[in-house]
Amino acid sequence: MFSSMEIALKVAGATFNPIQLNLIRFFIGSLVLLPIANKSLKQSKRALTKQDWILFLITGFLCVIVSMSLFQLAVVSTKASTVAVLFSCNPVFALIFAFLILHERLGRANLLAVVISIIGLLIIIDPAHLSRPVGIILALLSAVTFGFYSIVSRYGSTKRGLNGIVMTCYTFIAGTAELLIISWLTHIPAIARWLGKSSSLSSFKDLPIIQNITFSSLPMLFYLGVCVTGGGFAFYFLAMERSNVSTASLVFFIKPGLAPILAALLIGEKISILTIIGIVVILIGSVVTFIGNKVKEENIDAAPRS
Repeated sequence: MFSSMEIALKVAGATFNPIQLNLIRFFIGSLVLLPIANKSLKQSKRALTKQDWILFLITGFLCVIVSMSLFQLAVVSTKASTVAVLFSCNPVFALIFAFLILHERLGRANLLAVVISIIGLLIIIDPAHLSRPVGIILALLSAVTFGFYSIVSRYGSTKRGLNGIVMTCYTFIAGTAELLIISWLTHIPAIARWLGKSSSLSSFKDLPIIQNITFSSLPMLFYLGVCVTGGGFAFYFLAMERSNVSTASLVFFIKPGLAPILAALLIGEKISILTIIGIVVILIGSVVTFIGNKVKEENIDAAPRS
């Protein structure tokens, strides 16, 4: 499901405004996750507090408004397969932020994975022959900010005692509410006029909210909201609960290889030789990350309990 996300967004982008599409899919996704999250809260006898909601507003802003809006704009600006591969490097950026912000130690395997993945990114980007940089820059910014969101979310959820499914669900709810308010604000005449004065910002003027939603568009919105956004995240966290973080994180290692194949088959995108080489290098980096995390988890499990 995650590997088909960029393709579905590319197709839906022909009908919907990118920010509107972001709003709709995260609203639907939050509704899918809500029963599972509330069941988890009930089982742990945990009630949400004001401090929890402050955290959700921060993570919602970082995830839905910043990272995913950049992601959606990147999909519109460049190939879906390129965005998929670049975004799949977000765990590498999360490792860097964990080192810089949380002062977590970077093991040799993780450090090697960071270096390999950056080499893979440079091969795909090909700075010497960069002709359409906007989409690539947006995709990289999306991956960087999603990596930052991951660390803030992990740190906040640990501090507040919230599990991943609860954290993600209410992050989506808070982010959707914030994005809805921003969309309403773009309809205020003074703000709309200000946005309209700039060619780069004019597409954000009078952001649509429910326009263009028709019976013919419902299957695509269902797939994006229920399957990709809600289902993808739900399966990710269910896999984490039933196995471990390393096994669940395989989704980001499968995506760089699978997404370009799906893009070629479903929407006819051509994959260059350099992109294929870059994908292979990034997959090698992902394997190194997986092995490093697996060894780390085994060492933690094997450590004697005091």
